[in-house]
Amino acid sequence: MKVIASLALVASASAFVPATNMVASTRLNAEMVWGEYDDKMWDNDAKKEVYAKWDPTAPRTGLNFNPFETFGGNSPDASGIYPGENRYKDPKRGDVSYAIMLIEKAEIEERIENPKAGEEPGCPGCKN
Repeated sequence: MKVIASLALVASASAFVPATNMVASTRLNAEMVWGEYDDKMWDNDAKKEVYAKWDPTAPRTGLNFNPFETFGGNSPDASGIYPGENRYKDPKRGDVSYAIMLIEKAEIEERIENPKAGEEPGCPGCKN
């Protein structure tokens, strides 16, 4: 009787052993590319450099996005990811003062008046 009970106990323990043909899912998003300024200072100068490299006609990626484009009132991080999206990282921000904000405002108005060729809502390089 003890032998049968022992065999039953060993047989039931196999329910807790992982299956040998089971493959663990460790696949990462192969398309995810972190931005050039990821974990670096994400100030207006860095954004202007990313904007200069941005191609609105190419698909949007971590290296090809408009850093000045807003989505839902939010600005993207250094990889073009917005707050609330997967992999968003709060960027390291530069100092801000009223004088700096006035300079940036003039730059914004200049960009709005002179958009890049191909920059329009719905273009491949835009979120909106």
